[in-house]
Formats: sequence, C-alpha cells, structure tokens
Amino acid sequence: MSLRLQVSLNGARGAADGAAVPLSPGDLAESALGAVAAGAAEVLVHPRTPCGRESLSPRVVGPLLEALRGAGVFVPLSVCASIAAEPDPAGRLERVRSWTVLPDRAAVHFAEPGAAELARALLARGVAVDAVVVVGTAGAAAGEGAAAWLGSLARFLASRRPESAGVVRVRPVVELAAVPAASGPAAVAGLVAALRRRAVGPVLVYGREAAAWPVLRLAVRCGADARIGLGDVLRLPDGRPAGSNAALVAAAREAAGAGAAGRRGDTGGVGVGMGVGTGGGGRGATAASR
Repeated sequence: MSLRLQVSLNGARGAADGAAVPLSPGDLAESALGAVAAGAAEVLVHPRTPCGRESLSPRVVGPLLEALRGAGVFVPLSVCASIAAEPDPAGRLERVRSWTVLPDRAAVHFAEPGAAELARALLARGVAVDAVVVVGTAGAAAGEGAAAWLGSLARFLASRRPESAGVVRVRPVVELAAVPAASGPAAVAGLVAALRRRAVGPVLVYGREAAAWPVLRLAVRCGADARIGLGDVLRLPDGRPAGSNAALVAAAREAAGAGAAGRRGDTGGVGVGMGVGTGGGGRGATAASR
C-alpha cells in the first residue's frame, strides 16, 4: 500500500524564508496544485492576512479555501487552528463558530489551552480534527509536558463515541521534535500502534527542519501517514534548497518507495505494515474522506 502524504504549504514561514514559500492565496493555490500532482493526498495551510499575520477570521479563512477549491484543489483541505492565529481560547472558539466556508480538517494542538473544547466545536461543525502532540523534545520538563499532552489526547479520544465504520473524524498527529536515538524507532512504533488503537484509525507522524526527513522515513517504517512541505523544511534530502512544495512531495514519495522496499527485505524492522489514511476528495466527498 502507498503512503498517505499531507503537504504543509506555508506553516510559520514568511517572505524572509525565500521566494519558494507561497504567500498569497493565488500562490498557495498554485503550490497546492503542484503538490497534489506530485502525490500529496491532503493540503495543510496556515491562513494569513494580507500583512502576513496568521488568522482564523472567516474573512481570511473563507476566501483562501474558496481560492484553493476554485483553482481545482479537490483533496481534503486542512487549516491550522493554533494560538499563533488566535491566542485567546474563547476567541478561537468564536472564530471557528463564525466560519462561513469550512475546511475538511483542522489541526488542534493539544499542548494549547482549550484544545479539547476547540476540537469538539470543530467536530460539531462537521470539520474533522488532526489532534497534534509534540514529543521528543530535550529535557525532563519537556518530557513531562509531552506525557501530559498525550494524556490529554488519550482522555479526549476515550470521551468520544466510537467512530462509525469507515468514518474517521479524529486523527492523532505526532510531531517528533528531534531525530530519535538508536532506541527511538521501536518506541515511536509502539506509540503509533497505541494511538491507532485509541483512535481506531490512522496516525500521522512528522518532523520539522533537521528532523523532517529522518522522521518521514520513520513514518514509512511505522505504517503511519506522513507530512512534508515548505512549512516544515526548506531543503531536499540531499541538502539542496527545495524549489517548491511539489519538489518536496516528489522527494518524499521517492523516499517512501525506498523505505518500503527496504522494509520488505528487513524482517527485523519495527514496521507494522504500510498504513493508508481515509481516502477521497474534499468537502464534496463522503465523511470518510475528512
């Protein structure tokens, strides 16, 4: 089975990060089309005002989603609903409830205050949730924090009704903040398996900057969904600057193919089989594609 890949179009990047990073709605749409043609199955975008500030305002989110869909981007579209866009938890809820154009998914960071309430509000509006936790940061305090965030996510998953057959509304997403040590892959595989059992569905694993490519290869070995894009990393696996999101997606597909081939000949690997996320297109598709 093939890797399900989400492309992060822009993330926290700005004009200072280079001309390859798409900024305007038109550039984001063009970049998304290229990434999907290269093999991306989902698109993640951070909506921004014309001055470059992240925003969850319906006057920003709606036109951006319309520009993407109007350009022919028909895979599931996800937006990041984080404190970078709206620091106040009550303000985030108000923004989400005022959206007039809905994404297919939204990323909710469970280290942020009000995450569970925000996730419930999104689900009530018919928007699927990518429940993000960050693990692998250095230091005892960070490790304790990661355990707390994972516990918060586990409680949220346990509080939900069982998903209907073929319908996955909440997907755990794990950001590995550092490249795992030698013993790390087995631990990550165990974490992915545990979250998959809790969510009764796929798990997405990704890294950023120096961790992006090693973690993508690890996601392949664990049978998880994966993420790549200029929002996460600006360079290709060989260190050359990436000219576009499409170039990163193409390189990720190539790396995934090599990783899968390696796993077939590695009987002692940690992989649990290549996983595939829910299929389908955008909001016009079935609920199983959200």
